Amino acid sequence: MKSIVKFAVAMALPVGLVATAASAANPVPPAELKPIPVHLLVDLGSGQVLDARHPDTPFLPASVTKVMTAYVAFEEIDAGRLSLDRVFVERPETEKEWFAKGTNMYLTVEDRPTTRDLLHGVMTQSANDACVVLAEGYAGSVDKWTAKMNAAAQRLGMTRSHYHTPNGWMDEGLTYVTARDMVKLADAMVTRHPRLYREFSGHKRWFWKGMAGDVNMRSHDPITGVVPGADGIKTGYTREAGYNFVGTAERNGRRLVMVLAGSPTTPIRDKAARALMEWGFSAWAPRRLFDKGQPVAKAKVQNGDALSVPLVANREVHATLPKDSQRKISLSVHYRGPLVAPIRKGEEVGALEIKVEGLSPGHIPLYAARDVGKAGTLDRLWNGLIILFS
Repeated sequence: MKSIVKFAVAMALPVGLVATAASAANPVPPAELKPIPVHLLVDLGSGQVLDARHPDTPFLPASVTKVMTAYVAFEEIDAGRLSLDRVFVERPETEKEWFAKGTNMYLTVEDRPTTRDLLHGVMTQSANDACVVLAEGYAGSVDKWTAKMNAAAQRLGMTRSHYHTPNGWMDEGLTYVTARDMVKLADAMVTRHPRLYREFSGHKRWFWKGMAGDVNMRSHDPITGVVPGADGIKTGYTREAGYNFVGTAERNGRRLVMVLAGSPTTPIRDKAARALMEWGFSAWAPRRLFDKGQPVAKAKVQNGDALSVPLVANREVHATLPKDSQRKISLSVHYRGPLVAPIRKGEEVGALEIKVEGLSPGHIPLYAARDVGKAGTLDRLWNGLIILFS
């Protein structure tokens, strides 16, 4: 049975960051958050939570559901199974049910939208019909598409979320998410599919010329174009859910993700979103630890053609501290080991834990930096000699 291996990471940190006591209290979150029942702000470069209220309480996502529909499409596109130029044909039954139902692209059976058109409709216009046409056209049915959504959620560790609809239309609570799970989804979208994320997220307007007329699509994202560095992701609203938002911004290589849920009004949500993101950048500062792809540690490998494999992060890694403070930082690596060959380059095999004095720890996923094949006879002999004389 494998055991969980934990060891400290030794590295040089700037003077004053290792042994000094906390020199300042934690920053006070902006007052604009008070009416928001669920919120979360995470620094993706450290995995640290900067502020949270009920991050693990399930809520109704409304159109924030569409983030997972876009993510599943991104997965299929980057796997080579779905082309951005693929043409879709809407079923008559779908047109009858979804034409002009909520936010819409006003698709008809005479239209021939491509995957690219539908994804702009999903992410910019928040088009309900675009989600259904994509789901039915690619997976064969909404049920088969939502099965893909739930499978993706499981792979990402979104343990307290479930999808029953591709667009977030009211379904008696069968679709629900948590703020912590939505941060995992946003993180995966940005880091695993950066090209597609840039193409389809963060547009304030997009134009669709359909058979039913021209549609000037408009995003309700409250921070893109307002907060420097903001580039998405998605708002949502129903009477039952309230006003929700998942947003992200990047400045100088540092990316923050926020989730707001259950706001009573649009102005309250939008003011809170802008205030929280600005607070995250102005009240907190990064202390750089590792570059993207820089070896963080080595993990022992069993039955491999190498005794160990370097572990790397898929992003720049830093610790997040209150601005102008000096606090103790400690690092440790966790993996379930020893790892057993074969191991593929890019396989997630562990995590780096970042502890800043006075704050909850953050965790950054670590990946194998290279392939490790199964050991042959000569490999086993050589490895045995290395162990014997080491």
